[in-house]
Amino acid sequence: MLFLLTVATAFAQEDSPGFTLREIWEHSGGLARGVILTLMFMLAAAIFIAVERQLKFRQATGRSRLLAADIVPALERGDVHGALTIARDDKFKGAYLGALLAAGLAEIDLRLDAHGIANAERAVNKAVQQEIAKLKRGMPILATVGSTAPFVGLFGTTFGVINAFQGMASAGSGLAAISAGISEALITTGVGIGVAVVGVWFFNYYTNKVEKVTEELVSSEADFLDWAEKLVQAPAGSEAAK
Repeated sequence: MLFLLTVATAFAQEDSPGFTLREIWEHSGGLARGVILTLMFMLAAAIFIAVERQLKFRQATGRSRLLAADIVPALERGDVHGALTIARDDKFKGAYLGALLAAGLAEIDLRLDAHGIANAERAVNKAVQQEIAKLKRGMPILATVGSTAPFVGLFGTTFGVINAFQGMASAGSGLAAISAGISEALITTGVGIGVAVVGVWFFNYYTNKVEKVTEELVSSEADFLDWAEKLVQAPAGSEAAK
């Protein structure tokens, strides 16, 4: 969005020599420059959060899939301690599924009965909530950028219009007298809208990813508790109870 705004400005300068980005910056007041720098900082923060979240989601998802493939055989055998050892392996660190399983298996490993399942349910539920909170890190920043960037831009627009009227008052009603102020007003508006669009896109994208992972965690929690109940109810001599 900002790139398109820059290109449009570059094309406009061919027919309007006074409408280059450099000249707009030179004619802008200190407040307008501060607004533009603030918007650039907001954009940089949004991009940083988006990149960091993408890396975290990719790592957590990949390691969770590997963990699921490795731990299923131990769970099928009813090997609680072995499954717990796998869930705590450092190579699965950061996997949201690993936190869930480790919390529940630790309780069942201590007490394989109805009380152990009750403790495991509380531990798993707490682990799920903690993982969801981790997945949402940085989301408030994206929401703030998306919702406030247009208003920050309009703040600069207001003072750009004020500068335009001041130019009219001091130099008359000609276009040259107000062009600097109008340019200042429009550029801050455009940058604010562009930054807001980027922030909203990122926020919606990662909100959708958080919702999908949350659904997976809730489903995994239900599957784990169902497995634990069947393990406790299994006959003492069965393979699942070994």
